[in-house]
Amino acid sequence: MTEEHAASTEPAVPHNGMAHVLEGIQSVHDRLSVIEGLARAAIDGPPPGAPATRVPAWRRPSDGEARWQVTLTTAVAIAFQLPISGRAVLVHPSWIMPAVQGLLLVGLVVANPRRINRESRLLRSVSLTLATLLSVGNAWSAGVLVLDIAHRKGPSSPSSLLVTGLAVWLTNVIVFALWYWEFDQGGPVARALATKPRYPDFLFANMTVWDDQNLCQKDWKPTFTDYLYLAFTNATAFSPTDTLPLSHLAKMAMSLQALVSLITGALVVARAVNIL
Repeated sequence: MTEEHAASTEPAVPHNGMAHVLEGIQSVHDRLSVIEGLARAAIDGPPPGAPATRVPAWRRPSDGEARWQVTLTTAVAIAFQLPISGRAVLVHPSWIMPAVQGLLLVGLVVANPRRINRESRLLRSVSLTLATLLSVGNAWSAGVLVLDIAHRKGPSSPSSLLVTGLAVWLTNVIVFALWYWEFDQGGPVARALATKPRYPDFLFANMTVWDDQNLCQKDWKPTFTDYLYLAFTNATAFSPTDTLPLSHLAKMAMSLQALVSLITGALVVARAVNIL
């Protein structure tokens, strides 16, 4: 009786445990079926009649972004070199460098007047040459300005010092915006044609919510305005704000921009206050 009583009162743990094991096996089988289906779709393509998978706008071809945004901003950067004078000018007379940059800008506008979607090594070289000239000229002006302030030279009035410092600082923002725009995913033309998708160098906030139509437009893709905003926030906050650098080159470029902005802004303001 004791053995029979013990057998009748044994809990049904083995049966419950077996049920959990069977559920686990079925779950693994279902997951493997899903993975196999995704692999077949990647190799053979989706089956006939299957709904098309939505692709982010920055991964598919487009008409190219408007030319006027980058043209207007670059023209402003060229104009900012005019108030700079004296030793801070790389080439004398001071109008030569802005004139050459203006001619390069006009050539780019004539070649692509409305949309930046024409693939050409010559146009790419001209665009990079323009960005390089702006960078070299502004780097020279910033270096001379910092050395003059360190040796108590340069503009003697606070107003002229602030104007020169502001011109250098704003040009620095535009120059780095141009470099970010030129190299992210191969440049504006490569992003427009999407012939060779590449990993993005920057992660914009819109990219994290691209599949939610309530937060992001379905055709959104980064344009020059986004890179200008990135450069401005990095120059004022000295760190990434809502846009994160992904590649090593992007991280180094943002670090350099923050360093230049910090040194230039701090020294100019300190010297202006000292003069007052």
